[in-house]
Amino acid sequence: MAVSACSSGGSNTDLANEEPDVAAAEVTITPADGGTEIRPDSPVVVSADKGKITDVQVEQKLSGGKTDESMTGTFNDDKTEWTSDWTLHPGSDVTVTATAENSEGKSTEAISEFSTVPPVEGQRLEIETINVEPGSTVGVGMPIIVDFDLPVKNKAQVEAAMEVSSEKPAEGAWNWFGDEIAVFRPTEYWEPYQKVTVNLNLAGVAASEGVWGIENREFEFEVGREQITTIDEDAHHMTVERDGEVVKEFPVSLGMATQRKYTTTSGTHLTMAFHTDYRMSNDTLGVSKDDPNYYEEFVEYAVRISNSGEFLHSATWNYQLGEANTSHGCINMSLEDSRWFYEESLRGDPVDITGTDRPLEVDNGWGYWQRSAEDWVSMSATGEADDTSEPGTPGSPHHQQ
Repeated sequence: MAVSACSSGGSNTDLANEEPDVAAAEVTITPADGGTEIRPDSPVVVSADKGKITDVQVEQKLSGGKTDESMTGTFNDDKTEWTSDWTLHPGSDVTVTATAENSEGKSTEAISEFSTVPPVEGQRLEIETINVEPGSTVGVGMPIIVDFDLPVKNKAQVEAAMEVSSEKPAEGAWNWFGDEIAVFRPTEYWEPYQKVTVNLNLAGVAASEGVWGIENREFEFEVGREQITTIDEDAHHMTVERDGEVVKEFPVSLGMATQRKYTTTSGTHLTMAFHTDYRMSNDTLGVSKDDPNYYEEFVEYAVRISNSGEFLHSATWNYQLGEANTSHGCINMSLEDSRWFYEESLRGDPVDITGTDRPLEVDNGWGYWQRSAEDWVSMSATGEADDTSEPGTPGSPHHQQ
């Protein structure tokens, strides 16, 4: 019995010193498992109690059999909560798989499967055009113009879904021109020689009640050298600087200014389009062929800088280049000079014109640099500048309660 008592006492001591089990992490996923007709702009939120989240995977099965596993998310500071960055595809079957670990490294996995509201024909927000060609090289003033097929009411959410990322630091914002055109511009010209990436995470964004974005789109473009052209109306003179150095100077002739429509606009223009053997006529200004002021010419080289008919173009008939302003509003150049400008320019190169009493309107072509940096940011729907060198956007694309 003495041996037995000794043995029993040793066993009790071991039990008293044993550590209690650490509670397993508890994982909660929203939207909950089994949900149907979930709003696509509902955020996916994963939270962990008694542990930290280690992994979240979101798989979306789309109509047509495609699968999207690209959803990213953001953790809070202590990694107890994860929130999706973007919205979900409408009409998709979603599986969220989340894992968390307790302090001993033991894992807990949770799964939520649900489906989102399908889009309705006639209420599907789509992109009609984007002005920047993927993979193209552009000038430092280049805006990003997204033209939608339906009016956008929830502009702040749509802005927050469109991410612009640059290799070099910049701040920028979206402005709206009507309800269907959104324009991104940095507050200062893009720094040259860098790549810019645009992620339009529009699938599932509510453009207005019941109108869902149905596609995501991503593209890149390069910002080339910095080329800035200045044109002095009084001196009839044009200067081209490249990366801060003067590379060319030209004699030119601007609008005769006998009427407002024949007055060249002053302000910061951008090169928009390039043409050869281009027809120039004032019938675009409403002048009929039987009018004595009517003209029609075909020019060898023409570079558009506004939507009100202004071009830098060859004018072999103009013998007063550098001496007088005799055009109908365009910038007349010699054949050789216009060829050089045509060949050496990129879309989005700034062209600053001074000296006339007709200012360029902000919505005349790509006159967006006519708006100050402060006004550009304040007139965005979010009211905040976006740091394009950091991930994310101002505001949230998710449903606002």
